[in-house]
Amino acid sequence: MAFTRATGKHRRPSRPSLVTRTTVRAAGVAALATTGVVGSLAAPALAAESTVEQTGLTPVVSIGESLADEIDAQAAAQEQAAEKAAAEKRAVAAAKKEAEERVKEAREAKARAAREAERKRLTSYVAPIAGSYISTGYKAGGAVWSSGSHTGVDFHAASGTTVQAVGSGTVVEAGWGGSYGNNIVIKMIDGTYTQYGHLSSINVSVGQTVTPGQQIGLSGATGNVTGAHLHFEARTTPEYGSDINPVAYLRSHGVNV
Repeated sequence: MAFTRATGKHRRPSRPSLVTRTTVRAAGVAALATTGVVGSLAAPALAAESTVEQTGLTPVVSIGESLADEIDAQAAAQEQAAEKAAAEKRAVAAAKKEAEERVKEAREAKARAAREAERKRLTSYVAPIAGSYISTGYKAGGAVWSSGSHTGVDFHAASGTTVQAVGSGTVVEAGWGGSYGNNIVIKMIDGTYTQYGHLSSINVSVGQTVTPGQQIGLSGATGNVTGAHLHFEARTTPEYGSDINPVAYLRSHGVNV
């Protein structure tokens, strides 16, 4: 029996060429590599192909892996750069804060020192006339004094010499004082009183506060005197007769007389 060869639409379709399938496969893998899928999906499919078909795919897989490694490296570098920038920012902020703290501490220390210096100044004592000396001592006797003795000390001073408050206090008397002539009485911060007599002029008024070394008047020869000088007294009250040793008083407050 004779056989005829199949022709036309009944002809068996031919198998796609190996080159065509390899090219398509390579293109597909390239697409998968760019989307990150090639690592999870491509390997099983590739294992089923022949050695010839895999030959065209290997470069694509290698390119995909290299690209992923490069992306990972770039991400790691960026992360390190970000961490370094953040660390530098923290360091700058810490240095700024430390500098501000140092400035604040220095400012506070300066303010404390200034307050302490002012406190010492306000609580210090000085001689009523700078660079002078005592010409007549306390309790010196003689008919010159109505009480029979000297109730204060006399500091040598030409008329017009600056008379200063020996310490901080408040003026309780400023004006004519009889035999004392022009005089000033100051209530001191320790509760005692000091008196300055025979002044040629008065530069303060009652109720005024004074500080150590402040000029309160000028020496003179007003009142019951034989010549220009400053009569200085220390008292327990503002009144005459409550006098205490003025030299001991000044020395007890650190004044060398």
